Amino acid sequence: MRVLNCAVERFPLKDAFVISRGAKTEAVVVVVEILEGGARGRGEATPYTRYGESVDGALAQIEGVRGALEAGAGREELARLLAPGAARNALDCALWDLEAKLSGRRAHELAGLPAPRPLATAYTISVGTPQEMAARAAREAARPLLKIKLAGEGDEARLLAVRAAAPDASLIVDANEAWSEADLERKLEFCAKTGVALVEQPLPAGRDDLLGRIARPAPVCADESAHARGGLAALRARYDAVNLKLDKTGGLTELLACALEARALGFELFVGCMVASSLAMAPALLAAQEARYVDLDGPLLLAKDRPDGLAYEGSLIHPASRELWG
Repeated sequence: MRVLNCAVERFPLKDAFVISRGAKTEAVVVVVEILEGGARGRGEATPYTRYGESVDGALAQIEGVRGALEAGAGREELARLLAPGAARNALDCALWDLEAKLSGRRAHELAGLPAPRPLATAYTISVGTPQEMAARAAREAARPLLKIKLAGEGDEARLLAVRAAAPDASLIVDANEAWSEADLERKLEFCAKTGVALVEQPLPAGRDDLLGRIARPAPVCADESAHARGGLAALRARYDAVNLKLDKTGGLTELLACALEARALGFELFVGCMVASSLAMAPALLAAQEARYVDLDGPLLLAKDRPDGLAYEGSLIHPASRELWG
């Protein structure tokens, strides 16, 4: 007999997390646990208002499939019952964890993958004044990869300040849809001259056709434009890379399939996250093993992670323990 439990958990952040769309001071996540045969499988997700999601909406979706899950539905049936998104992610990852616990095998074995190795993650610098961002970048300058949040007007000054403060770090810039067609080419050229490795989602999703009609002097990555497998092929002319996240794909099952499809289409692979605890990062680590770029720094931004959280050594993330997930 299965029992499904669901809860909302809150994790205060060390500092405000600020992007072009706004700021937050805590991570609010939905946690699912599925109990069966003396084992417990867990999954965590972050509903995102940009995609029309809310915590209450995710809880309602989970309640809507409670009967099927407690009757024994697996990941394939779950994919038929729920669209990609946070609710399906929490349940899908909990099912992976449950299967691992019941079988005595690790999740990577169940997925037919090699044992995960430690990976280096990007570290995010929130939007602020050039001086504020430079100060944050200076504190993190020893990290190999920094992800710089930008917001449109004044971005060149922000980027120059960060580059001066962290001259040896590789940089990803993330505009979160804040740039316009009018300044796109100028800003991409500026990024290229500043040595930026990747520019993430410069234009709004659905209004990014221009990316396919211009030279891209700095490689460009889709985030808000890229969700599940069905939409990847249409992005190929516009983007060089895709940022895949569990909360967008609806769990590890679809994320692994998306990663295969993305590589087959010729995209560079980026595996990212929402701001959340280690329970949300652990499944993504499996898909990130073959990624060119990894951004799983959510727990580093929290004031306090879960007691059984991932071990971070600087920017190096070590694979999850059995107690945490998988």
